Parts: sequence; C-alpha cells; structure tokens
Amino acid sequence: MAVRHFLQFKDLSREELDYLFKRTRWIKDRFKHYQPYAPLADRTLAMIFEKQSTRTRLSFEAGMHQLGGTAIYLNTRDTQLGRGEPVEDAAKVISRMVDLVMIRTFEQDIIERFANHSRVPVINGLTNEYHPCQILADIYTFIEHRGAIQGKAVAWIGDSNNVCSTWLQAAAILGFNVHVSTPPGYEVEPDRAGLHDTSHIHSFSDPMEAVRGADLVTTDVWTSMGFEAENEARRRAFQDWQVDGEMMRAAKPDALFMHCLPAHRGEEVTAEVIDGPRSVVWDEAENRLHTQKALMEYLLLGRIET
Repeated sequence: MAVRHFLQFKDLSREELDYLFKRTRWIKDRFKHYQPYAPLADRTLAMIFEKQSTRTRLSFEAGMHQLGGTAIYLNTRDTQLGRGEPVEDAAKVISRMVDLVMIRTFEQDIIERFANHSRVPVINGLTNEYHPCQILADIYTFIEHRGAIQGKAVAWIGDSNNVCSTWLQAAAILGFNVHVSTPPGYEVEPDRAGLHDTSHIHSFSDPMEAVRGADLVTTDVWTSMGFEAENEARRRAFQDWQVDGEMMRAAKPDALFMHCLPAHRGEEVTAEVIDGPRSVVWDEAENRLHTQKALMEYLLLGRIET
C-alpha cells in the first residue's frame, strides 16, 4: 500500500473513517477481554514531541506496545532538531529507522514538511492548527453512546482552536452540523481551518442559542498551548462561554458533554458538568488508545477483514 499520512482529519475518506470506527470496536473488545492481538510485532513507532503531553504520549506508547510493537520517545530538546537540524533531514533519517512516526508540534507546516520527506506514515499528534486523533476518538465515543453521528448537532463553545477546526473538517466528511459560539474576535476562520464547504457550520453569538437542540456539547481550555501570554485577556473575553448546568439543560435531554482534557473546572466548564452524568470525558480519553491503535494498524497494514 502507498504511504499514507494522517495530518488532517480530511486526509481520510468517509469510507475509511467508517472502517476505522468498526475496527476500533473490534480492537477495543479484544482489549477489554484480555485477548492479546499483536499485528505490529517488530514494528517501531517514533514519537516526536515539541509540546508537552499526557494522553497523546500514553495512548500512542501503550497502544503500540499492545499491538506488539515498540515506541521510542523523542523530545526535540534532546535531539538535533532542537539544535537546528532541518526538519527535512530529520525526516529522511528517522523514517529509515522506524516504521511509523507521530509528531506533536506547533506549526502545521513542520509536520507537513516532515511528511513530504518521510518514507513511512506520519501521524499528527497535535499542531496549532489541527488535532485529528482527538476528534477520531471523540466521534467514536459518540458512536459508542448514541450511534451514528450523521445528521446530529454538535455544539462547540469557546475558542476556535485546533480542536474546533478539526470538528469542522469532520462534519463536512461525516455529515453532521456544528453550532459554533465564540467570543468576538475569536471566530472561526474557514481558510485557517482548512475548510472549503461551510454549509455544515452555524455560528451563534449567544452560546445558549448554540446549544439548543444539540446532541453533543463540547469545549476546550480557553488558552491553548503556545498562547499563554494571552491568558488574562482570554479569561475576560470568555467568561460568558463557560459550559455550566444551565447550558447543558438547554441542549437535548440526552445530550453528551465532551472535553479533550486537561480541563480547568471553574473556567471553561463547571465541575457539575464535567463530573456529571452526561459527561463522557473519561471514555473519550480512553478511546484515544483504541482509535489510534486502529489508525496505526490501518496505516501500516491496510484494511483487515475479520
């Protein structure tokens, strides 16, 4: 199979995504029943981190181990990348020594340049622009709890950040709607989000209007990594965009709540919501492990029929 990368959510077709969700269910079921499954024996994953991580590192490292392979952690501070080695040179060397690369960095351009010179699949573990592995897990979590997401409404409350942009890409592919509500000055920019079709996006100045009729309410921190200098200004701007009990009651009675974590209780979400009965954030976090195992298997081995 030709080398495939997963740098943006739209790098996979709807058919491929449907396959990954079904494959995730099969892989997760084996995991839950303690049934070993090691299709990636003797395969090696290089994990390159320029940004801090808990869930991304743990899910990829544990996932590769559970599939029978090996994961190697590389921090740019400890490699020649941190001393100015060109990304292109690093890609040519690293991809000759491993079978798969995951990168968590700042600008999307960095991971695109790496992939353009890599002989093996490259996965986006997070950039300033996109977080495709997170939304893969989020959508699978919705499917687990509520069935198909096609035709549903997802309310995004808060910053139009990398997670928001990826939700918008996913909606265009999988056929659901996103209700976006951001403070003035933090609106979605279609070009920055990599969107060509905006028919599935509905913008609301009032977050309470955005959640009405929503099947899922989701948010993220007000200040993403790399924007810490804006923290105080963002706290003032976002204070009316906190997801609280009143907001959840305005959504559908069975609406779910998601947050990609880490969360700041009392800022973007209240404890009542994130620790409440409609929150599925812990399933969502665990599903990073299972969806990424399905993704790595697919990028390395292609479609497997079971």
